[in-house]
Amino acid sequence: MDSLGQEQQRVVWAVVDSDIGPLMLAATGDGLVNVVFHATDTVRDRALERLAARLGGEPVEDPRSPLLADAADQLRAYFAGERHTFDLPLDWSLISGFNRQVLRELASGVPYGTVVGYGDLAGRVGQPGGAQAVGAAMGANPLPLVVPCHRVVERDGGIGGFGGGLETKRQLLALEGVLPEPLF
Repeated sequence: MDSLGQEQQRVVWAVVDSDIGPLMLAATGDGLVNVVFHATDTVRDRALERLAARLGGEPVEDPRSPLLADAADQLRAYFAGERHTFDLPLDWSLISGFNRQVLRELASGVPYGTVVGYGDLAGRVGQPGGAQAVGAAMGANPLPLVVPCHRVVERDGGIGGFGGGLETKRQLLALEGVLPEPLF
């Protein structure tokens, strides 16, 4: 317990290389809690500060943690085209309410190689007309890639936004066969 009487969770983290650049993975005893794109030193340090503030305690670098090693292996297989689903325990503690509901539906209901519109996803969770709120939930996703917010697109066929950058979203959708590979 910390000085405020809040339970602290042990948070472990590692940075792994991927086809879209370095990814920071963080986990608690409950599961993978955070995936951070473009994990340069500066981005990683900010993410670790946020995790410490939200979960208590100082995150510890531990690339040999079984959960992080398994997540890294599954991500490598995903980028190699050998894995279409992730089989990892997830810690949803960084997200709650509507956002959690939307992300859980996304994780279970939008398989590899498919996309869903923001409005369609809103309808699936009983909030027709909630496309903007779904967009906000995607922006708050602490587990991108594993909870595939890159698969959410605009109704008119536009790619929509993406916290990892639009080029990263294009790469992920191309990997999954949803978008053609760029010609140059």
